[in-house]
Amino acid sequence: MAEVEIKVENLVYAKPRLITDTVMHYCPGCSHGTVHKLIAEVIDEMGLEGKTIAVSPVGCSVFAYNYIDVDWIEAAHGRACAVATAAKRLHPNSLVFTYQGDGDLAAIGTAETIHAAARGENIVTIFINNAIYGMTGGQMSPTTLLGMKTATTPYGRDAALNGFPYKVSDMIAHLDGATYITRQSVHTPANVRKCKKAIRKAFENSLAGNGYSMVEVVATCNSGWKMTPVEANKWMEENLLPAYPLGDIKCSTLPK
Repeated sequence: MAEVEIKVENLVYAKPRLITDTVMHYCPGCSHGTVHKLIAEVIDEMGLEGKTIAVSPVGCSVFAYNYIDVDWIEAAHGRACAVATAAKRLHPNSLVFTYQGDGDLAAIGTAETIHAAARGENIVTIFINNAIYGMTGGQMSPTTLLGMKTATTPYGRDAALNGFPYKVSDMIAHLDGATYITRQSVHTPANVRKCKKAIRKAFENSLAGNGYSMVEVVATCNSGWKMTPVEANKWMEENLLPAYPLGDIKCSTLPK
């Protein structure tokens, strides 16, 4: 009898099945691509490919529908949570999430986000916070740090002139309808793994009918910050993370 050679290979890395072959428009070193990968992996692992409705508004994430192969709705600037509310109420058994940046969610979209969370809508918001308007030229956003230089604050953000930055997740966590609020990052392999777990937990929380969830991802914008990817990661660790500390902010159930 002829011997059969059996080859066992350890799969180290593979492109997630739900990530399309479309070349991403994000700048090299941008955090968006990593977060897209995690979302695609979690949806695939949970078997939700045919039950997912995603909403992306205006900003760097405007073309997210080109990269993750699920059903997408394009929302007007800042209105993602309002659109997601309608989608979830019409399709209560679907996973519905929004994908938004700080220039969108924390500025023009503040009202829609706050009220969706206050109502306890069973949706998830993936919130990419790089403290700048990345798509439109690097202007100051609501989460820009004091002293941080941007296209519209060339001498640094001044509280007397520009006001103070605010922590969106901490603010949302005070609302009864918001039950899982967490802040993560993807700048190291360990943090990538933690972020993936957080995204899955948020999706599970939504599907369980336990109200509103937000996964804030403190991210880099090396292009807008005028830095190399390596420099951007270091700057984020030294400046953004002290202002926006990582970890779960709230994990609860809806009030009875």
